[in-house]
Amino acid sequence: MAGEEINQKLLTKTVEAEGEEVPLKSKIWTETKKMWVVAAPATFTRFSTFGINVVSQAFIGHIGSTELAAYSLVFTVLLRFANGVLLGMASALETLCGQSFGAKQYHMLGVYLQRSWIVLIMCAILMLPIFVFTTPLLELLGQEAYIAEVGGTISLWLIPVMFSSIASYTCQMFLQAQSKNVLIAYLAAASMTIHLFLSWLWTIKYRYGIPGAMISTILAYWIPNIGQLFFVTCGGCRETWKGFSFLAFKDLWPVVKLSVSSGAMLCLELWYNTVLVLLTGNMENAEVAIDALSICLNINGWEMMISLGFLAAASVRVSNELGRGNAKGAKFAILVTVATSFLLGVLLFLVFLFLRGKIAYLFTENLEVVHAVSDLSPLLACSILLNSIQPVLSGIFPRDFPLLMNKLVNISLVDKQTGVALGAGWQSIVAYVNIACYYLVGIPVGVVLGYVFGMQVKGVWIGMLFGTFIQTIILVVITYRTDWDKQVVLARNRVNRWYKPAAEPEEQSLLSS
Repeated sequence: MAGEEINQKLLTKTVEAEGEEVPLKSKIWTETKKMWVVAAPATFTRFSTFGINVVSQAFIGHIGSTELAAYSLVFTVLLRFANGVLLGMASALETLCGQSFGAKQYHMLGVYLQRSWIVLIMCAILMLPIFVFTTPLLELLGQEAYIAEVGGTISLWLIPVMFSSIASYTCQMFLQAQSKNVLIAYLAAASMTIHLFLSWLWTIKYRYGIPGAMISTILAYWIPNIGQLFFVTCGGCRETWKGFSFLAFKDLWPVVKLSVSSGAMLCLELWYNTVLVLLTGNMENAEVAIDALSICLNINGWEMMISLGFLAAASVRVSNELGRGNAKGAKFAILVTVATSFLLGVLLFLVFLFLRGKIAYLFTENLEVVHAVSDLSPLLACSILLNSIQPVLSGIFPRDFPLLMNKLVNISLVDKQTGVALGAGWQSIVAYVNIACYYLVGIPVGVVLGYVFGMQVKGVWIGMLFGTFIQTIILVVITYRTDWDKQVVLARNRVNRWYKPAAEPEEQSLLSS
């Protein structure tokens, strides 16, 4: 009976102003303000956080070319692999928190956060061996022995960085769902400033080498995370954090399955660059090739943090509108967010076309590497333009759909009468798009151009660009054909399924905030 009342209450939640006529200019302005509340701090936070890696790479590059190649390999291959798993496993939290907040089930956000912590810590512990046995692993993957040896030293320093990602990803998603992520931006700015100073002090002035650069990197990653944890647990989120709860240990297996399903797409996307760097490591003059590709990938990744800020805005806005039962609002939020991101992408496309190889001097003084980066610059600019659309479109689909690998053959993806893909299958479709475009199109094209036609690292990048282009086109079509009214029903069903009475977490609290 209580469940029916809850269901009825949620199903009748609609946007009061949905039927009212509002001028288009006012609608755009209102939605833009809502978008920037999430996008601005999220973009700045991601830009600053990824900037920690860029700063580390720049200072390590001035230590030596071998150190730069080793750091690039370890960061791109091992840490990105681990972070891909952790971010993917954490991504279900973004949708659950966003939709629960939209449905005013505030007390459940803290429980979801704690469940994610438990799952992610267990996952990180299982991945520790790849950081401990890095040298033989890189050699097994065909990398040069002297680069793998330095990489083995660097990887041990990155273990604390991996664990910092757990607090970073989960707290950011928890706070973004409530539009309370301005604090994260301030912490990220402070961390970036400290990192710049300490990196200069320990690697340039006192010449402590790799240890100096890595200690600064660890501190830079942990400073904002400690601040976020303190804010969440010590009174900054009184409605959504009710203390540590026994509910966090309940239904962990469904959370694991949910996380695996939601993380498949993100993992595939993040691991794509890992494969590209490994391919480059087997080319002629591997050190220069890895240095050039990693510099361009990091510039590309740094710029993508802007798009990921808009991804966060799209995910939060769409989740909130679906939770409120407003399909039109969800579609309009997508349109405004994608258009804004694309305009910024065009601007950055022109900037990087103008800069070409000049930016490489920030990372190295090796002229061979600088010339290689200059050759890749037009392709880098094109990648930046595509990145302004593709990640944002990837972020609008609810990520807690059924397991990606569940019933691969039997799942019905298309309604034969309407021609519209079923809502429960969208996430699987997007994951299939990633697999096909990245691994069946991008990498094979890159291998053929790079090895068969002798284009080397440029051929690998063209393959990556071609795969991303195909993916973007398909995601545009999927977005256009989505039945958003059906997504409203699915969102309500998810909130109802995970709902717990508001008093329950308080009664089972282990530690009151």
